[in-house]
Amino acid sequence: MQYEKEIKALKKSGRYRTIEVLDYSLKDFASNDYLGLSHNKELHKKTCKELERLEVHSTKASLLVNGYHQIHKDFIDDLCLANSFEDGVILGSGFNANIALIEALVRKGDTLFMDELYHASGVLAASLESVDVIFFKHNDMNELKELLAASSAKRKIVAVEGIYSKDGDLCSREVFDVCGTQDAILIVDEAHSSGVIGEKLMGVFDYYNIEIKSNHIKMGTLGKAYGSFGAYILASNHIVDYLINRAKPIIYATSLSLYDTLLAHKSLKYILENSDLLKSEIFKRQEIVEDVLGIKIDGLIVSIYVGDNVKVVDIKNSLKDDGYAIGGIRQPTVKSAILRVIARLGESSEELKNLCQKIKEAV
Repeated sequence: MQYEKEIKALKKSGRYRTIEVLDYSLKDFASNDYLGLSHNKELHKKTCKELERLEVHSTKASLLVNGYHQIHKDFIDDLCLANSFEDGVILGSGFNANIALIEALVRKGDTLFMDELYHASGVLAASLESVDVIFFKHNDMNELKELLAASSAKRKIVAVEGIYSKDGDLCSREVFDVCGTQDAILIVDEAHSSGVIGEKLMGVFDYYNIEIKSNHIKMGTLGKAYGSFGAYILASNHIVDYLINRAKPIIYATSLSLYDTLLAHKSLKYILENSDLLKSEIFKRQEIVEDVLGIKIDGLIVSIYVGDNVKVVDIKNSLKDDGYAIGGIRQPTVKSAILRVIARLGESSEELKNLCQKIKEAV
């Protein structure tokens, strides 16, 4: 047993994890299916019907061989139109998208400035590629300004999240101005903000009404609010062109499945056509969380501080016995253990209210 000692240590510290088969009887407040579109059978049926008419059902190859289909292009074109970007490319996952961005864009002589709470995929990419990376305090624009001003890097690249995956707070509006003034490329990971905030529910660029510039890069995922799978990167023509030529997860991976691409495209159209109704349902859930737990949320992520790994697991298991699935996030994923609730539209607002009351009593 080569790793028995390490596994014992994980169990002793309360950091041991297991995977469990999904229990459909539980009320789901754990997944990132923000809009409940994974339940939308109409979108699924339309996707299958369209897929049935195609000559192939598999992409068969990477984008650069012959795995780039008209379905991919049509989806990217509409994503660019909805988000006001020039060009884009799709990938297999948000994790791969972050690795693609960092390993391709941060070259010798460049410096990456990353928010300390940026997603683990970005942190991993920075360590794998041995890039020059500086972490700045979470959402601290004064520190970021000072670091950028003092840097003599050939290219300065800043990475933030639109809505942070664990705490659920928004990136600072000021980061767009700071990067513009300091001539820095800005990567915004919109995994948890796309489909959740903004006038058209397109994310943080939409929410802050940002005029898209050549230094802006938007990464979004399709396996969360869009109820599908995969990811995309939107940017200026020359940056997308460069990524296609240099990013290993784009060059060497089989392209995103036709089903997932079609489904995500239909989800995009659904979100744009039903944005007012969806925003109303999102606001209703935000109000419930604030009324019951006293927590104001920017999106649909509710982070409840507990501070103890064992207690987090106990509360999570107790709620599971009551029929609720929530997240229990422990160290080292976060600095201090938290309960993570997704106030998703796939469950009723009444069930959310009941869950919040139970959490209030347990914590």
